[in-house]
Amino acid sequence: MVEITPDCNSGARPAIIGVDEAGRGPLAGPVVAAAVVLGEDVPAGLDDSKKLSAKRRAVLDQEIRRTCLWAVAVAQPEEIDRLNIFQATMEAMTRCVADLAGQCGEPLEVLIDGNMTPAGRRAGWRWNARAIVGGDGFEPAISAASIVAKEWRDRMMVEASAAHPHYGWERNKGYGTREHMEALRLHGPTPFHRQSFAPVAQATLL
Repeated sequence: MVEITPDCNSGARPAIIGVDEAGRGPLAGPVVAAAVVLGEDVPAGLDDSKKLSAKRRAVLDQEIRRTCLWAVAVAQPEEIDRLNIFQATMEAMTRCVADLAGQCGEPLEVLIDGNMTPAGRRAGWRWNARAIVGGDGFEPAISAASIVAKEWRDRMMVEASAAHPHYGWERNKGYGTREHMEALRLHGPTPFHRQSFAPVAQATLL
């Protein structure tokens, strides 16, 4: 699944796309990648999404999606189980960059948080890319992508918690907290769980 900003003007030519993901570590839910091209009015206070309060992050998410060009791609649990979490993350990054580039023009460079890029790992990747360790903390376009990805995934987990209320996803966002592990023990995994992750696979044997 890919979502793209509705006001992205075809024919624009972005110079830099920032990319980050949210949700590589949880036991349940998707991994979400976001790609952002900053607008002329860069939102103040961009930072690594993990360093921001939930309130401030939500405000910045709205500002980014209002003033910047952006796209989001989601790899669901079944895709994570089929590809593995690393490859599913690389695939989600590839999809969101492809959609943003297709709508807004080919980038000169893609900056990705971390130490690896999809180059040579996913067949659809065709852009010049640079991995930046800790880039979500000091590269504004990556910071913006980290915020959009985090907020998007959090909203998905809150929605999923309504259908599966035992696991506390509205609080733990699918991570293996004590509450979540106890619910796995009592109720077993759901289709929203990553069956290939060891704690989930072990829960099916109980």
